[in-house]
Amino acid sequence: MVGAVQGVGVVVTGAGGGIGAALARRFAAEGARVVVNDLDAGRTRAVADEIGGIAVPGDASEIVGPARDALGGAVDVYCANAGVASGGSEAADEAVWAQAWDVNVMAHVRAAHALLPDWLERGSGRFVSTVSAAGLLTMIGAAPYSVTKHGAYAFAEWLSLTYRHRGIKVHAICPQGVRTDMLDATGSAGDLVLKPTAIEPEDVADALFKGIEEDRFLILPHPEVAGYYQARAADPDRWLGNMNHLQQKWEAAG
Repeated sequence: MVGAVQGVGVVVTGAGGGIGAALARRFAAEGARVVVNDLDAGRTRAVADEIGGIAVPGDASEIVGPARDALGGAVDVYCANAGVASGGSEAADEAVWAQAWDVNVMAHVRAAHALLPDWLERGSGRFVSTVSAAGLLTMIGAAPYSVTKHGAYAFAEWLSLTYRHRGIKVHAICPQGVRTDMLDATGSAGDLVLKPTAIEPEDVADALFKGIEEDRFLILPHPEVAGYYQARAADPDRWLGNMNHLQQKWEAAG
C-alpha cells in the first residue's frame, strides 16, 4: 500500500482516539493529507498535531463542507468512524435510541449525500464505514447499538451495490472487541463477549489497508466473524439459541 494514498485527501471522523486515531495515523503514514475530526476539540488537535494533519473539530454530520475546504476542494476518502455504543433494551429512553440512530446511521447518510455529487462526477471516491461485528450479528445488552449498527452496515452495502460501477469504493469494517474507551464502556456484557478476543486499534487499520489492497467490501479484523455470519445465515434458530445461552450466562453472572 505504500504510496497508494500519497497526497490523497482523507477525512476521519471520531478520530480523537481509538480506531479513528489509528486510521488517521495510518493514512498519514502512507502519505495522505488527513483531516482529523472529533467532537472533542482538544483531542482532535492533539492527533492532528501528532500526524501533521488538519484539525476540524465538530459534529460528524456537518463535517464534509469544512473538511473539503480544509483539503483545498476535494475529499477522496471518507472514513465514517464516529459512533456511540448505546446499551440498553427496548426500554431504553427514546433519546438514547435517537442519538444512536443519528450518530451511527444518519451521520453516514448525510456524509454520503454531501460527497456523492462530486464523486460521481469525477468517477471516483472511497467511503469507509466503521460498523461492528454487531452489525452483522448482534450484541447482548445493547439493543440501540446493535440495531443501528445493522443499519450502518445495510447503508454501506446499499452504497456499494448502487454505485460500484460508477467508480465508488465502499468498505464496511466489522470488528468485535477493540481495546478502546468504547470497549470499556460496554461493561459486563463487553467483559464476557468482547474483551477475551479484543485487538488493538492499529490491527483494525491494518485490516482496512489489506482490504483496500484486495478491493474487498467487508473488512473483518476478527476473521472468525465470517464463520459466525455464515452460521447465522445457514441456521438462524440454532444461532439465536446459542446467543440466548450467552444472554442467560450474562444474566446469571449478575
